[in-house]
Amino acid sequence: MESMNPDHSCHDVVVVGSGAAGLTAALALADKLKVLVLAKGPLTGGSTAWAQGGIAAVLAAGDTFEEHIRDTMVAGAGLNRIETVEYVVERAPGAIDRLVELGVPFNMDGSALHLTREGGHSHRRIVHVNDATGWAVHQALLEAAKANPNITLLPGRSCIDLITGRHEMRYSGSGRVWGVYALDEETGHVEAHTARATVLATGGAGRVYRFSTAPRGATGDGIAMAWRAGARVSNMEMMQFHPTCLYNLEVKNFLITEAVRGEGGHLKHPETGHRFMPDYDERAELAPRDIVARAIDDQIKRYGLDFVHLDISHKPPEFVKEHFPTIHEKLLSLGIDMTSQPIPVVPAQHYTCGGILVDLAGRTDLPGLYAAGECTESGLHGANRLASNSLLECFVFGEASAAHILEHWDTFDIPPPVRAWDESRVTDSDEEVVIKQNWTEIRRFMWNYVGIVRTTKRLERAMHRIQLLNTEVEEYYRHFRVSTDLIELRNLLQSAELIVGSALKRHESRGLHYTLDYPDTLAEPQDTVLVP
Repeated sequence: MESMNPDHSCHDVVVVGSGAAGLTAALALADKLKVLVLAKGPLTGGSTAWAQGGIAAVLAAGDTFEEHIRDTMVAGAGLNRIETVEYVVERAPGAIDRLVELGVPFNMDGSALHLTREGGHSHRRIVHVNDATGWAVHQALLEAAKANPNITLLPGRSCIDLITGRHEMRYSGSGRVWGVYALDEETGHVEAHTARATVLATGGAGRVYRFSTAPRGATGDGIAMAWRAGARVSNMEMMQFHPTCLYNLEVKNFLITEAVRGEGGHLKHPETGHRFMPDYDERAELAPRDIVARAIDDQIKRYGLDFVHLDISHKPPEFVKEHFPTIHEKLLSLGIDMTSQPIPVVPAQHYTCGGILVDLAGRTDLPGLYAAGECTESGLHGANRLASNSLLECFVFGEASAAHILEHWDTFDIPPPVRAWDESRVTDSDEEVVIKQNWTEIRRFMWNYVGIVRTTKRLERAMHRIQLLNTEVEEYYRHFRVSTDLIELRNLLQSAELIVGSALKRHESRGLHYTLDYPDTLAEPQDTVLVP
């Protein structure tokens, strides 16, 4: 990094990620500021467009903020921060109003929004667009962003690292963040995108596991970048496994939404037909996800099964088609008619509840750096995310980050000159097989050793392999030209290390972290905070 980067752009704010959190922040900022939105791959490649269920908000008669707060705290096994839960829940109806104004075509029940119910919720409070809410919401946000002259959307950019004081032409060594270095996926060149403020909205780290409902790009990029820059991360051991991912040898990450159980679907032993959830919890199929996932995992291991059945065929066919048109169509293409047949399902990694530690304004430890959405640990989800609180968090914290930046804009300095990315000492590599092999190895041992049920011995085995791979991947990274695959591998490995390190520090079982060595839950919940 010896000279000013010819591939350089400077904006007021750089937002990394084009999902619900990133676009919400960009739209809120764009009334007054010039915003650059960077996306790895296409603008629609993130998790938002994949979300089937909906958005939780207190809108029904008889429902209250207090009950939504209580449901969230119960699901989160008391690890949530109450001030965050209150902050988000109380802002949920306003977030829905703004989405309606953007033209999101939510399902209606007469003149009111149709509300469904999902596991862990005491009331019907889920607004939705059939079973493809995320796609509809993302399209509305994206169209609004495209129409805004103050927003520049730049897809095909894989971000490598945050630009900090150590990258300044006059090295300061400060932790102040000035933007990001990003790989242009088409040209192969690395660009510097500087800004007075940076917002990370990069999603979770689901692809660290062999089976995951997350999109291909969910490789923990923002979490890893923030960690390397010096930000704390918290509760990374709390990886949510969705109970019902379609079991299919060809389609490996198709989610069967929580709402199928919310609308009356039963989980059954595939051979005996026994409905087993009442044996595990009085809430049966409507128990929180961690409980349902462990029950299915227990059934699979106890009886040597490949999958269990999720059956809603006892409901009228028209009811099923009306409520789940996307899932019904997809399953039909695979030879399964959910109106008359059960659906084979298994648990799969679904959501990263931990992440970059942020406050109620979305601020991280590093000046100039904000974060929102799944890459963060805001205190909302605790030890287990309540269904349909994820998109809600994106809207509330996307707006909160933008509001804080706008309110304190006069305190943000103009970025100094920064060094160009040094591409002179690296060469192309013909050893792409190394990246593929390491990627596969990480995902396998994370699934086997750091999955739904854990032990200290398994965690230590995983950490040992991570340490061996760290040396190999770092050597590869330093000597060869960066590619999206290499960037993702580096971030996957860093995310895996944070997950395992956090799990080893928690000497109890709570929510999503269940270990046979510490099966009891401690009286006082404590966050697992890792400091770089």
